[in-house]
Amino acid sequence: MMRIIFGAALALLVLYPSLLSIVVTVVAVAVTQPAVIAFAAGAWAWPRIARRIKGWTA
Repeated sequence: MMRIIFGAALALLVLYPSLLSIVVTVVAVAVTQPAVIAFAAGAWAWPRIARRIKGWTA
C-alpha cells in the first residue's frame, strides 16, 4: 500500500512540477514544529514499543 501511495505522489510531482515547491514548503514548515516531530516519532516508535512490552507480560 505504501508503494502505491509513494508512486502516486511521485506521479503527481512529475505531472505537476509546481507541486514540488508546495511540498517542500509544507515539509519545511512541518519539520520546524516540535509537536509534529514528536507525533511522527511516537507514531513510528509505538509498534516497536508495544511489541517489546508485550514480551514482558507474556
